[in-house]
Amino acid sequence: MLEIFVLALYFVSILVLSVFGSHGFVLVYYYFKNKKEEAEGRKRKLSPKTLEELFGDEKNYPNVTIQLPIYNELYVVSRLLDAVSRIEYPKEKLQIQVLDDSTDETVQVVALKVMELKRKGFDIEHIRRGTREGFKAGALKYGLKFAKGDFIAIFDADFVPKSDFLKKTLPYFYLDGNIGMVQTRWEHLNDNYSLLTQAQALALNGHFIMEQYVRNESGFFITFNGTGGIWRKSCIEDAGGWETDTLAEDMDLSYRAQLKKWKFIFLKDVVSPAELPAEINALKSQQFRWTKGAIEVGLKYLKEIWRENLPLKLKLEATFQLTNNFVFPFILLTALLNPMVVVIKESGDYNWYYFIMGAFVLPFFGPFLVYTLAQREIYSNWKDKIILFPLFLAGSMGLAVNNTRAVILALLRKKTEFVRTPKYGIESEEEKWETKKYVASRVEWVTYVEILLALYMFAGMMVSVYYLELAAIPFQVMFFAGFSFIGILSIKHSKVWNEYVVKLYLIWNIIRGKFIYKSSNVR
Repeated sequence: MLEIFVLALYFVSILVLSVFGSHGFVLVYYYFKNKKEEAEGRKRKLSPKTLEELFGDEKNYPNVTIQLPIYNELYVVSRLLDAVSRIEYPKEKLQIQVLDDSTDETVQVVALKVMELKRKGFDIEHIRRGTREGFKAGALKYGLKFAKGDFIAIFDADFVPKSDFLKKTLPYFYLDGNIGMVQTRWEHLNDNYSLLTQAQALALNGHFIMEQYVRNESGFFITFNGTGGIWRKSCIEDAGGWETDTLAEDMDLSYRAQLKKWKFIFLKDVVSPAELPAEINALKSQQFRWTKGAIEVGLKYLKEIWRENLPLKLKLEATFQLTNNFVFPFILLTALLNPMVVVIKESGDYNWYYFIMGAFVLPFFGPFLVYTLAQREIYSNWKDKIILFPLFLAGSMGLAVNNTRAVILALLRKKTEFVRTPKYGIESEEEKWETKKYVASRVEWVTYVEILLALYMFAGMMVSVYYLELAAIPFQVMFFAGFSFIGILSIKHSKVWNEYVVKLYLIWNIIRGKFIYKSSNVR
């Protein structure tokens, strides 16, 4: 009976992963469909007039507010403000809000920079709430009360907006009065810094090209990515403003706005450069927030989406978008059950079961195609980029513990703090972050679970070798690599690592000293 239960549970977990993996083929289908329509001229490319053509004199340009929500951003806030000050737009039409909830030296850095920009004629405000209530959403909501602009552009601290950002985005709002938000594609300042940043770049490129762009071109819902985009102020207000009950305030407002029939535009060829997390603990906090936030938004809006008079395909695509993080608990479950399934195969006649399971291999090519096409769209050397797909896949498996925790807490409706992603101003390979502030000072319990799972998967590999179950070994190797990579880096990328190294060095010197002492006594 236990064997049947394990096999059934494993079947369910693989089935769920296959369904979500198969969704990659849906995105690929729409990708080629859109390409074909573009080639045949059946899909009209949006070509707005320039600001000069729309308004003539600069005094007729619309008022714009740029909001910069920050919290303890010592290493990047000056870079952000310098970039914003270079945006090409009439100063009398531009308002800059630095929404600063910081509790460290960032406050002084911002104050000095704001004074400098004021002297240069910028309408810039250093806004301090004195509280972090509502976190980023709370800061944006508070700043909106004092926003003078008809349009609201938002940049996180790790971004370096290009000088032509407003010139390239604002005109799209004048194609249609119902366009409520324009999102640009994220570009990466430090994608070649390490294997970790390269894997992140691969993942984000897949999101922007094969999720945002394809969904937008196909008439599905897309989301504001929290930064690197610009809103029509009336759209934010009509949708109910920023709400603070989820960790994904960007996705939350996006769904409310689109359910109210506002239209969004994603600009694939307009980029906003940003810094990728250079260390694993920063990435894990980011992934936790994104995962939990998306599940919270799904719990909040899925019923409403299915009640609305919307096309079935739009409802289905929105459902996949809001539930795709459920893959992480099933990745974890698959990892736990896989070695057991190998043992069960040797103890009974279950050949029929393994024959059926073989059919579930095909859906896993869906994600591979998604990320391959995304890299091909962006890079001329895309073949060099997609080589990293196994590393990305192993890393996704390794993040299963961290992200499963996020899913469970979201389902339990447990509120958690908005943990910001630390940034260190890292752009070149020569720059270091190890000695800077914001590096994790302790190792979370999740990390030790990851290391235990790595050992468990290694034992599973040995069992598979013993039974000559060669088909199981590639998956076990991926799980082992993923849990090891994430677990060990989580310790290495923390201040605890240096403490471990010092202690080991001291122990080694004590042992070495005793050995030398004994050797000298023998002589």
